[in-house]
Amino acid sequence: MRLLSTRRARTAVVAIAVGSLALTACGGDSDSQTKDDSKTQDDAKEQSEAVAYGDAEASKGPAAPVEGSREGGTIRVYQQTDFSHLDPGQIYVSDAGLLSVLIHRGLTTFVEDDEGGLTVVGDIATDSGTPSEGGKVWTFTLKDGIKDEDGDPIDSGDVRHTVERLYAKHITDGPTYLQQWLSGEGTKYREALPEGPYNGDHLPDDVLETPDDKTVVFKFDTPRPDLPQALAMAGYSIVPEEKDTKEKYDQKPTAIGPYKIDEVNSGKNMKLVRNDEWSAETDPKRHAFVDGWDITFNHDRVDQSKRLAADRGDAKNGIQFSGAVDTSQIKSIVSNEETNARTIKGYAPYVWQLNMNMDRIKDKKIRDAITYALPNADILRPDGGSYGGEPAGGLLAPTVPGYEKGYDPYGKIENPQGDIEKAKELLKEAGAEGQSLVYGYANVPHRQEQAIIIEKALEKAGFEVEKKEIDQATYYERVGKVDNGLDIYMTGWGQDWPSISTVIPPLYDGDQLADGSAVYSHINDDKVNSEIDRILKITDPEEATTEWQKLHRYIVEEINPAAPLYFTKQLQIHGSNVGGARYSSEKSYIDVSRLFLKS
Repeated sequence: MRLLSTRRARTAVVAIAVGSLALTACGGDSDSQTKDDSKTQDDAKEQSEAVAYGDAEASKGPAAPVEGSREGGTIRVYQQTDFSHLDPGQIYVSDAGLLSVLIHRGLTTFVEDDEGGLTVVGDIATDSGTPSEGGKVWTFTLKDGIKDEDGDPIDSGDVRHTVERLYAKHITDGPTYLQQWLSGEGTKYREALPEGPYNGDHLPDDVLETPDDKTVVFKFDTPRPDLPQALAMAGYSIVPEEKDTKEKYDQKPTAIGPYKIDEVNSGKNMKLVRNDEWSAETDPKRHAFVDGWDITFNHDRVDQSKRLAADRGDAKNGIQFSGAVDTSQIKSIVSNEETNARTIKGYAPYVWQLNMNMDRIKDKKIRDAITYALPNADILRPDGGSYGGEPAGGLLAPTVPGYEKGYDPYGKIENPQGDIEKAKELLKEAGAEGQSLVYGYANVPHRQEQAIIIEKALEKAGFEVEKKEIDQATYYERVGKVDNGLDIYMTGWGQDWPSISTVIPPLYDGDQLADGSAVYSHINDDKVNSEIDRILKITDPEEATTEWQKLHRYIVEEINPAAPLYFTKQLQIHGSNVGGARYSSEKSYIDVSRLFLKS
């Protein structure tokens, strides 16, 4: 899943072993040291455990009780920017994915225990799905009593429509796992239904069958054991057929979850109110303790952190949604017992990387020079110390099975200040001294600070850098275009479920390169493409993981399409009147499915 550009990029800022950073690395009074209780790679390893598949009993509502919970009141949300999308089919960015928990529902969903363990259960389906024919066929039965916000029942036709609309041309930014599994790799799937279902065309029954109002059958040409996890993604949430307004659906979707959109003022605010047609008895994941959510935009991380730490007025009922504690506020918040008690900490699954557009930077020596020149420690400083994360040596996060601790072919962990002399040497060998690079970055403070740091480092190495600011609200749309006019640009990516198969194929499979895809580096290597095809057919998870590890090393060492920057952690703060707060290992933010107000 794409990591929102404005989401806090978690960092470690000095070359010290993981988990050993004193908080003074974040800035502030260096004479005052605070015990570092941030998360470590051991915590991350726990998050990479295999996901369980739940049966009908596990899929029943209501959700597990939350101690001390009560109903009533409105949660105040301080958000930096508007949500990138509201149409489920377009959601593949972390902030909108979190919002979807409140307003959307899909066939399956994740429920989480108190230790962060995840189970896939039926959401609007009665269970997590029934496989047959060795996992090539999956059957789902819909629960009774599932209605949209207008009181209209959801049936199998709505599920079929939800899937088929993803083939239409106006759906460009959501996940494509299901479409490709059903109808072909890369962008070939669109040929199966180029106009979606809007002209009365449908996928054939030997691909997607709805034999009655309650039954949905997916049919694949190869086993798809991860289907229940894929269907739990926000991008596969249900869009009722009769409510689909195509492109306009992105402005006002129809809710099936516990809340519906009452008011939207683009760029200013959004208000959610109860969806009275939602039934807790059908929902194993979500509660609806509060009456509504008041979300306002244009609160940067400093503003969010200061308001919530001060804990006055509406801020007592407030949370950070997809924001995080600003670097400048970390020390004061975690060193104070009262404010630290109101924080959410967790190890996130994301890796920030500097993509190098291989259509424009064709020489690997130049890409290597860029990688060596980057001072990861300095780049990370705007995003906040050991509570923010740690330097990355490769492109796989510690939360994904198969991560190799200590993997560091470019010395980014060992020498996070970079190696300018090595970069100069490589640039000279390439005959590219003075080469110009166009660097695109989001127009938010921490990215602006990073842009200056990166510019200076690359200029020291012998490059000329032209910086181009991009509106953060459309950042991924811009860098996701094949003809984006940029040489280098940062993106953050995390696994969609605990498997390298949700990292390497979407990011590095050249067959998927197209506008809106996640192949941000424009890598298109025959060996990588063929290896991806081969490994995806391996049904033994351990064997597949071993092969993914080999391919990861090849990509990083032999091609180097993206310079690894840092793994991520999360640190958020909430108001003193907010109850039920915990970190969600599924969403990597505060768990919005269980929050209540204490009074």
